[in-house]
Amino acid sequence: MEPALASPSVDRRTVVSLFSRLRTASGQANPLPFYAELRSMGDVVPAPWGGYLITSYGLCDRILRDRAWQVPDAGWRARQGGATRWNARSSSEMGRTLPALNPPHHTRVRRSLGNLFDRKSVAVIKHAVEGNVERLLDRLTRKLRGGQADFSALVSEELPMSTIGEWLQLPPADYPLLRSLAHDQVFTQELLPSASQLAGSDVATVQLEAYFRELVQERRRAPGDDPVSAWLRTWDGLESDREAADEAVYLLALLVFLAAPETTSTLLSTMVWLLLEHPRQLGWLRAHPQHIPDAVEEVLRYDSPNHVISRIATEDTTLAGERIEKDRMVHLMVGAANHDPAHHIDPEVFDIRRKAGHLSFSGGIHYCLGAPLARLEAQTLLAALLRRLPGLRVGAAPVWAPRVGFRRITELQVVES
Repeated sequence: MEPALASPSVDRRTVVSLFSRLRTASGQANPLPFYAELRSMGDVVPAPWGGYLITSYGLCDRILRDRAWQVPDAGWRARQGGATRWNARSSSEMGRTLPALNPPHHTRVRRSLGNLFDRKSVAVIKHAVEGNVERLLDRLTRKLRGGQADFSALVSEELPMSTIGEWLQLPPADYPLLRSLAHDQVFTQELLPSASQLAGSDVATVQLEAYFRELVQERRRAPGDDPVSAWLRTWDGLESDREAADEAVYLLALLVFLAAPETTSTLLSTMVWLLLEHPRQLGWLRAHPQHIPDAVEEVLRYDSPNHVISRIATEDTTLAGERIEKDRMVHLMVGAANHDPAHHIDPEVFDIRRKAGHLSFSGGIHYCLGAPLARLEAQTLLAALLRRLPGLRVGAAPVWAPRVGFRRITELQVVES
């Protein structure tokens, strides 16, 4: 790894313009030139709205693994002031979930989950995922007989919702509403949400809170063999106060749900888009299906569902010549870092035979708990597509939501030849 580069003098307007262009349709269709421009400004770039942008793979990886850097927890959010986005209803609620907890609170909550998606658990879920994949591809095949079909709506949006919904034992009739609320709620985690987006996130958060609090009470009244009931039993042993136990389980259920419909659906659509755009690699993969896991990892590196991860300095420090004050936020631009030429050879090339790491599931103690499940869904879907739809191709350019942090393909038209 090359040494971190000190940031040259960067004009504020240049950075603002870059992020404005990144939100456009062309920026969403191909953010890589914008990331290259951002990396050229240095490994640490002052953000016009405050804090810093970290662009290199080496620094992002180091910060994610270093416990001296913390997540923006409830205490940090409260210190930003009541009028800031960090104390909006949706942000405050997310600030109480596991990804926004620091030790020792994080340690306690994380241990209560055990090995959430270990090999044994994933093996149990795998059968249900395979069944859902076949069912959804049956529906896609029927739609394709009439012409174009939206892969995103018919498959990518449905598979993660069905997987997590069945695992939590939620009523299927609730899936459409829950999925819609998840898409609205995620804006509170965006890099620079607008006032209207944040307001929509607040509304969605209130509805999700009511839903999952009621779910916890239902499982309290009639416990079963589902994860929520198991978490209640665990927390009853950790907390003498039943209300405190219920609160902890509600936050776990909310988090586990929110992690599924948004990021995994994006991974699935992006995977299909990239592979259909590279037919020679897709053909090679069909002849070498043992490399399906490698293909999924390259999709995650090339265009991960989440392009920004935030951390807070716990003390005054220096990064690449930039002085970072205590309590200051840094934005790890993992979407740019995954294309850092100092870490990857030919990073702009999509190559499913590449053996290289990525930061798309974060790192350190906050490494994504749902990573094994996301990989299972992507690998299962890809294997079935290779087997069932060899003539699948793109029918029209994808449509992306105008975001920076959380990527999302809202429409992916495909045809079968």
